[in-house]
Amino acid sequence: MIRYPSRSDKFFTEEERERIKITTIGVEARTIGEIATIIVDRSSDYPEAEVAGAVFVGSVVSLILTTVFFHDSVWAFMPLAFVMFAPSLLLFRRLLALKMGLVGKRKKDRAVWDRAIRAFYDQGLYKTKKHTGVLFLLSLLERKVVVLADKGIHGKIPQGTLNGFADKVSKGVREGRACDALCDAITAAGDLLWGCYPITDADTDELPNGVMYGEDSSRTG
Repeated sequence: MIRYPSRSDKFFTEEERERIKITTIGVEARTIGEIATIIVDRSSDYPEAEVAGAVFVGSVVSLILTTVFFHDSVWAFMPLAFVMFAPSLLLFRRLLALKMGLVGKRKKDRAVWDRAIRAFYDQGLYKTKKHTGVLFLLSLLERKVVVLADKGIHGKIPQGTLNGFADKVSKGVREGRACDALCDAITAAGDLLWGCYPITDADTDELPNGVMYGEDSSRTG
């Protein structure tokens, strides 16, 4: 498996990470709700796109070589196509932009949603005492954001409202103001949580307040 250079580690500056952390702490000072932010480089490696692209490019190159050097012989085309598959596959694995051109919007949306669900359970957001965990997941390759909430939130804040927060952060990422958009969304979510679940004396901080990163989501900053 190819290891791509991580973008998530450097996506936010140190000052921006601290601002996100302080914003989260401020929100949780007013509500028993727990907000967690995770940023990942990508939600999927999209192997189907790699294979499809490799088959297409390998076949085209083989067809050209067969036409030029082997007089359109099918017996030359078949082994050439087989040989060209491996370098074509490597090409699509290394050039993310080329591969993503073969991935449709629905596929990307599904991949990011599934990655958010996995992060929700991996990081124990479902374990909060009142089931009030809220996850902001930013997936950089797809430039998409998902906001998920536990069952204690869904009874009072619909998913459509959470999707609105996600859309605002996604827009901020595209416009180069991801930190501002994320902090604004966390604050707005906090206002709703405060109205539904105000702070109590028995409340404890159950989730990390700093940004969690990639596959190593135990690391925060």
